[in-house]
Amino acid sequence: MPSPDDHPLRTESDSLLRNTSGTARDRDPAEPVEELEIEAAIGRNVRLLRLQQGLTVAETAARVGISKAMMSKIENAQTSCSLSTLALLAKGLDVPVSSLFRGADVERPAAFVKSGTGARIVREGTREGHEYQLLGSLRGEHKRLECLLVTLSEKSRTYPLFQHPGTEFIYMLEGVMDYSHSRSVYRLHPGDSLQIDGEGAHGPVDLVEVPIRFLSVIAFPDSQV
Repeated sequence: MPSPDDHPLRTESDSLLRNTSGTARDRDPAEPVEELEIEAAIGRNVRLLRLQQGLTVAETAARVGISKAMMSKIENAQTSCSLSTLALLAKGLDVPVSSLFRGADVERPAAFVKSGTGARIVREGTREGHEYQLLGSLRGEHKRLECLLVTLSEKSRTYPLFQHPGTEFIYMLEGVMDYSHSRSVYRLHPGDSLQIDGEGAHGPVDLVEVPIRFLSVIAFPDSQV
C-alpha cells in the first residue's frame, strides 16, 4: 500500500480548477495591485467578447491586428495594454473602449477574522464540550461559503448528525476522531481531510483523542443563496 508521500505528480488533467478557469501571473512586489485588477478586467472582458462573437484567439488576433501570442497574453492578464492596443481591441471587437474596463472598479468581497474573534454560534450540534466558531460567511454571486472552527473537548453519549445542501470540506487540526458519512466511517488524524456531499448524513461517531479541532468549510449551492 503506497504511503501518503508516494502520490504521483499531477498531470495536466488533474490541474486545479482555478488554474484552468482563471489567470495567474508573476508580480513584482513594487507593482500596484490596482494595475493587476485593470489587466484582469481587460482580459476577462476581451475573452467574453471573443466568445460571444464565436471567434478563436487566432481569428480575433487577425481581426484586431496583433499577434496570436499577444492576444493570449492579454486574455490571461499577462501584459499591460498600451492605449493604442486598447484602441485596436475596441475597434476589432466593435465595442467602446470603456467596455473593456467593465468590472475593474468593483470591490470584490472578502471576510477576515482575527484569531480568537470568530463569533461563537449555536447550531443543532451545540452542547457542552462542543463549540462552533464562525470564521467567515461569504456570499458570492453564485454561492455561499461558510467556514467553521469546530472544537470537541468532551466525549458524549450522543453526537449530532448533519444533512445539508452543498459540499463540505473537513480538515483535522488536532486530536483523532471517527467521522461517518453515508455508509462509511473515516478515522481522521491531524492533517487528514475529508470532502463530502452534504446531503449524506454525516457527523462524528467517536472522539478517539480529545480535544479535537477541525475546520469545516461548506459551499452551499446556488439555490441556497
